[in-house]
Amino acid sequence: MRPVGSKYLLEEPLGRGATGTVWRGRQRETAGAEAAVPGQPGETVAIKVLKEELANDPDVVMRFLRERSVLLRLTHPNIVRVRDLVVEGDLLALVMDLVEGPDLHRYLRENGPFTPAGAALLTAQIADALAASHADGVVHRDLKPANVLLQQQGDQLHPMLTDFGIARLADSPGLTRTHEFVGTPAYVAPESAEGRPQTSAVDIYGAGILLYELVTGRPPFSGQTSLEVLHQHLSAEPRRPSTVPDPLWTVIERCLRKNPDERPGAVGLARALRVVADGIGVHANSAQIAAAENVAALLAPDPAPAAVPGTGAAGAADPTQVLPRGSAAGPAGVYDPNAATSVLPHTSGPPGAADPTRVMPPVPPGQSGEDQGQQPEQPHPWQTQLRAARDRNEQTQIQYLDPSEDPLRRRPHRQVARPQQQPPRAPERQRPQQRPQRYATPQPQPQRYATPQPQQYAPPAPPAPQRPAREPRPPRQRSANPMRIPGLGCLKGCLFTIVILVVASWLIWELSPLRDWIGQGRGYWQQLSHWFHTVSDWVGKLSNDGGSGGSGGTGGN
Repeated sequence: MRPVGSKYLLEEPLGRGATGTVWRGRQRETAGAEAAVPGQPGETVAIKVLKEELANDPDVVMRFLRERSVLLRLTHPNIVRVRDLVVEGDLLALVMDLVEGPDLHRYLRENGPFTPAGAALLTAQIADALAASHADGVVHRDLKPANVLLQQQGDQLHPMLTDFGIARLADSPGLTRTHEFVGTPAYVAPESAEGRPQTSAVDIYGAGILLYELVTGRPPFSGQTSLEVLHQHLSAEPRRPSTVPDPLWTVIERCLRKNPDERPGAVGLARALRVVADGIGVHANSAQIAAAENVAALLAPDPAPAAVPGTGAAGAADPTQVLPRGSAAGPAGVYDPNAATSVLPHTSGPPGAADPTRVMPPVPPGQSGEDQGQQPEQPHPWQTQLRAARDRNEQTQIQYLDPSEDPLRRRPHRQVARPQQQPPRAPERQRPQQRPQRYATPQPQPQRYATPQPQQYAPPAPPAPQRPAREPRPPRQRSANPMRIPGLGCLKGCLFTIVILVVASWLIWELSPLRDWIGQGRGYWQQLSHWFHTVSDWVGKLSNDGGSGGSGGTGGN
């Protein structure tokens, strides 16, 4: 066992996360007045020991101490209670109630998704916990199934939300790298991914993703890398599963709005989920079904979301800090905001000389801050990567493409030569004489002179009735992607021959005595030879009978 402070002992690890390790611990003496729950010696507790890099950061330690009172007073039936906070050397630890049961992530992997009504009721209890924390100004910022513990109460599962304030501690300026952000990519809100100001709406977005995962078994957005997942949070819309009822999908869609101002509050979300659970249950009456169908009226946007401290816009002024007593001149050492600015005495130079720090010397051209090695303020690497991904995806928008217009599926069609339609024949008098076109050079023929015939005049023949022009046939529609299998005709012939041979063999086997011959042990060639000898004997006997008859007739004469 390892002691933690003077009042707790670590026994065995229960799990490891991104910010620390959770241990099963035991209380060895009663805590003092600084703890929210004094406890009794021998009582079992859960102790989360934060990582060393968190404990070695002074800013984290200051936040840990400053938010101590907030975390200790945060109590709710669906929140794991923080009993005490321990700060000892390079160790930071949170002492919490021990919840005997799996987390929601493990339960989903082992038992599969929930029913729509069960998922709505479980998420409603989590929304109750969020409403209580938002009322105290505490935003979780890392809501996911792994941070929801399930406590067995009879035949029901009681969800309890844990790790409040851990995301706030991990968001220290000394720890947040330029390529990291606080939260899990699959559950992070769009404004968190872009670095915009955050409010309690980030928890509502996480509740919508958690509800989607409870009914489907997976988050709505996934990808090979974190950047792909973040881009889907920013631009993609969740795909609706066929098993989700309309009222429940209305709640999920409102929670997953890209604009945080359009998401509902935690109180309205909890009430809407209970109305949906009553309306989609098997024992719902007509009034409950009608109320569930009109659940959108309960999902009004939160008018006053709780702001997350330290996530304001870039360049925003920090809140005014309280100056210590005696920091300004005054009769009683009280800070006077209207007092004149004190002037520092001269530290160098002859008496009466101008203060060298009063007027800055002009900067020669070409020697600005950027030329002297000072780098200008660069955008956040996440913003650069997201902007590059957004620009790249703007050129390759995914949309429906008709198969006939797909260049990867189109093949050149074989042009079938069709006889050109002859124009209607003109009358004999109007039809001009056309000479056939010759491509070879004509050979000179000897000129022949025929005897001129007397010209005869005949009455003009009546014009032949004109046939109506035949309407052109509409072109035959061909498939946009015709399938041609080379050698298919030969394959058909082979298959047909094989079928005929099989049928003929079966008929021979069934209708001929071949089966009996094989059963008697007589071979095929033996049978043929037997037939041949029988026929030969029969032919020889006929020839002998014919010869003997002829000899008898001759002797009689």
